[in-house]
Amino acid sequence: MAENLPPDTDPPAASEAHWFGFRPVDPEGKAPLVRQVFDNVAPSYDLMNDLMSAGVHRLWKSTLVDLVAPRPGMVLLDVAGGTGDVALRFLERAPSAFVHVVDINEQMIRVGRDRAIDRGVLENVDWAVGDAERLPVANRSVDAYTIAFGLRNVTRIDAAIAEAHRVLRPGGRFFVLEFSRVVVPLLAGIYERYSFSVLPRLGQLVAGDRQSYQYLVESIRRFPDQEALAGRIRAAGFGQVRYRNLTGGIAAIHSGWRL
Repeated sequence: MAENLPPDTDPPAASEAHWFGFRPVDPEGKAPLVRQVFDNVAPSYDLMNDLMSAGVHRLWKSTLVDLVAPRPGMVLLDVAGGTGDVALRFLERAPSAFVHVVDINEQMIRVGRDRAIDRGVLENVDWAVGDAERLPVANRSVDAYTIAFGLRNVTRIDAAIAEAHRVLRPGGRFFVLEFSRVVVPLLAGIYERYSFSVLPRLGQLVAGDRQSYQYLVESIRRFPDQEALAGRIRAAGFGQVRYRNLTGGIAAIHSGWRL
């Protein structure tokens, strides 16, 4: 059964539409389930990220923004960026640039918008509720596309990557920051035990929601590994696809150029 999926079993390519974590679902019913998870976790999302990663997620996101290389006048589309972590870092580096933030979850968008207002960021950013597979963004209209810890939650990964290709201008860059496969053998075992034993309990203690964090752990385990994801990005038409492992492969940043 799916709940007993062994830790060393990798998902077949493009199967994610049929799975909600380790639970088989109708693809048409997956998005509402994911939306409910993020409705539940939105108020404590950033606190839980700090606790779960000991703050390392902040370094990962800073590395992502380093690679994006913000510059004046640049237009960034940050997908699944509702809490504003990437968008606000980007605007700190290039205040005259512009960021479109799109997230399927209205609760997450509210968190990000409130955070931006609290920091006095009232211009050069807009916030929209939208689906990564059907973006409310014009063709060839952005210079860079980022998605941090969101791609594994979409129903159809290939459709989301194709949308990124559609909205990027020729010469634009695509970036994915996502949990991946640990490449250090000793770390892999420790991380596996920590993920499945500690994180759901932490979710229960801090957020009062074990089930949502159990799903998030399972979704990480079912996500394609580094090489598999790179292949799917190439298949969407991106060139010069590469990836950088972070913290031994716990996370990775994939990138590609829109030719």
